[in-house]
Formats: sequence, structure tokens, C-alpha cells
Amino acid sequence: MKKLFRLLCLLPTFVALFPSFLPAQDGDSSKNKVIIIPIREQIAPPELHVLRRGLKSAIEQGADTVILDMETPGGRLDVTFDMLKAIEKFPGKVITYVNSEAISAGALISAGTDEIHFAPGAVIGAAAPVTGGGQDIDETMKLKIVSYLKARVRSISDGKGYRGEVLSAMIDEDFELKIGEETLKPEGELLTLTATEAIKEYGNPAQPLLGAGISPDIDNLMDTLFGKGNYTATRLEVTWSEKVSQFITIIAPLLLAAGLLLIFIEFKTPGFGIFGISGGILLAIVFFGHHAAGLSGQEAVLFFFLGFALVMIDLFLLPGFFILAIPGALLMLGSLLWGMSDIWPDQPLDWDSGFLFKPLVNLTSGIGGAILLFILLIRFMPSGSLWGKMVLDSAIGGESTISSAARNDPSLIGATGQAVTALFPSGEIKIGGKRYDARLALGTVPPGTEVKVVSVGEFELTVEAV
Repeated sequence: MKKLFRLLCLLPTFVALFPSFLPAQDGDSSKNKVIIIPIREQIAPPELHVLRRGLKSAIEQGADTVILDMETPGGRLDVTFDMLKAIEKFPGKVITYVNSEAISAGALISAGTDEIHFAPGAVIGAAAPVTGGGQDIDETMKLKIVSYLKARVRSISDGKGYRGEVLSAMIDEDFELKIGEETLKPEGELLTLTATEAIKEYGNPAQPLLGAGISPDIDNLMDTLFGKGNYTATRLEVTWSEKVSQFITIIAPLLLAAGLLLIFIEFKTPGFGIFGISGGILLAIVFFGHHAAGLSGQEAVLFFFLGFALVMIDLFLLPGFFILAIPGALLMLGSLLWGMSDIWPDQPLDWDSGFLFKPLVNLTSGIGGAILLFILLIRFMPSGSLWGKMVLDSAIGGESTISSAARNDPSLIGATGQAVTALFPSGEIKIGGKRYDARLALGTVPPGTEVKVVSVGEFELTVEAV
């Protein structure tokens, strides 16, 4: 009972390990709410994490507008497409402010927003696909990628003036950009525009080539768009957690495996110690990593520890019945799956997008890894070592001598012995100098309690306290 009390007391500590990263909400609903999301590095998973977290925060706060503070030399195409998909999920207006440069992937992301504004001297363009190291790619593969990129650009630029043609000229060196009788980009080169060139008007009726305007800074841009004092702006702060979260999400299956194994060992060992604390911390780190990556909210971790509490209550107060343990275990596994899924606020789940595939792989790998680690402990951990004494002897029954001859042997029924380990409700007993795996029919007992065998099963004896 003391162990149950201590485990339940730890729940607030584990929850406290899971910080909230949402910006503070402003209480004035009459003003335009603006969230500024910095995109200031190479386009890679950390930038995707920042964007996704910022957009979800904006939805939860009821923001009207998101401004991407863009300064990037480009980056990975796969991440670029994921960022464009995330932008499409925001119900309000998304504006790009090209603070210095939006090159390559940065130009493509800008094309997916509603408006593109520039700082004086900013540039945008040169979006031809290259390898991760910046080298040219194979000609045949390049043709395929360019064709696909141009199709994507047309789809996200539909109804936005010259944007589709301009981005095609940035992607394809063989594309000639011509408006009326004026050739803006001949074949054989890639288009890159300055801020002044991007806002120049062409055609009849005249409309800007790409940009919506030039502003000296973001504050001036917001004054122009909404009127001075008619908005509240929150800048998303990029913390160390964005960088750490990428590594955590990569090793999530390993962390899950280790955490689940340690919690299982804690259930099986007498007393209360490092195993339960360490396992809980590892699982909290998994939630932390996926929260910082812009995936999970805090609800998942709360449901996890609700399931954890149900399992604890069942193990210590209702052993052997599994009335609460089964739904508790399902809550724990479900919350782990939930915490790794890309779920957006106030939007229906897109079951056709495969958003559960990676979380299912991670969870299955974690459970399989925990089983594998458990088997390796049994196989290779020396029984005389510190770990052997703490884990194998008490948790796994490393010195059990129950054999195939003893299984289902009615002569053991009625025999009395002594509990070698605490029975919670499973553990080990000793009868006539031999140790057996045993399980209490009801309740729990500490080590040294005298017990009597009431039945013999295939894998363990069922006993009751004398």
C-alpha cells in the first residue's frame, strides 16, 4: 500500500516534467490577433517543428493572421512540402515577410502563403532542385522533379496573379517569363528578384509581379495592414526544445522500450526505487519531444498518467481481477499513440492521410523492444550481480526451480512455504528448499509471509496467506 501511495504521489512530478510552450493569450478580442513565426534557418525538421507548433498555437488562440518571418537559404524539399501542408491547415491568413532572403525552398514556402511582403533589399528566387549537398542532380531525375514542382506551384498559386509563372521561372531555367512584350527572364537562367522588382506592376489591369509591398520591419508591416494599435502580436520564441525534440522523435521507439521495461520491472520488484522513476521520466521525455515538435498536446500525457493510476490501483488494491488494469493499460498505450500523432486543433482527423502510420510503427517497435530487452535480461544478466539481485531474482524468478514435472502436480496442493519476494500479487515462494513462481489468489503480502498452495498451474502456483 505504501508503494502504491508513493507511485501515485509521483504523478504530479511526471506531469510537471511536461512544460507548456504555448504563448500567453491576449484577452482583448476586439483587436486582430497576430502570431509571428520565425523561419530563420535552413529548411529542415526543426523548422517544420517550429512552424507546426506556431500554427497550432495560433488556431488555439483564435489568431486571425500568421506572419512568417522568413530568412532562409533553402533546404530539404520533403520538409518544404510538409510545411506547405501545415500552412494549408491554418484557417486564417498567412503572410510571408521576407526579412532578408527566401531562396530555393524558402521561395516555395512563400508561394504557399496568401501575401508576400519584403524588407528593403530582400531577395527571393533560385528555387531549382539540387542535392542535399548543393550539387546538381541527374538530368532525368531533375526533369521529373522540376515537372512535379511546377505542378505544385500552379496548385498553390491559382488565382494569385503572376505568382505561378514567376515561381516556374525560379524553378526551371528553360522557362521563359514574358509578360506582354516584355521578357523578364530568358531561357537558360534562373529567376531571382529583389524586393523592388517583386512589387513592380505589369499588365492591364496592372498588378504586382509577386510582392504585396515593402516595409522596413514587421511592426511597420502590421501597422500598415491593421492600423496602429488595432492588433496584438505574439512572437513565437524558438527554444532549445525544438533542437532537442528532433533527436527525441528519432529515438522515440528506443525510449518507449526502455521506459516500458523499467515500469514493468518496478511492478514486479518489492519496495520502491529507481525503476519506476526512471521509466516514468523516459516516457515523459517521449511526450515532451513530440510536444516540442508540434505534434502532441498536454491532453495525451494526462490520459497516460490516468491509465497509469488505474493500473497501480488494480495491482495493489484489486490484484488478480484486472478490472482496472486492462482499461488502464489501453489508456496508456492509446495516449502514447495519441502523443505521437499529428492532430490539429478544431479540425477533423484525416484518416486517409496515414497520420497514424509512424506513431503505430514507433509504438509497436517500443513494445517489441521492451520484450526483447526483457528476454536479454533473463538470458545474459548474471544472477549474482547487483542487477541480478535487484531484478532477476525478485522480478523474473532467475532461481526458480519449477520444472515440467512439478507443473500440474496435485501433490503440491496444500503444501506450505514462505514468500521469498513480496507477492504483488505475483512473486516467488520457497517450499522444501526449492523456489517456485507463485501468485496470490487475492491481496498482497510482504516477503517472509507463510503461504499455502491452493492450486498448481502450467506456469505458476496459486497460493494464499496462512
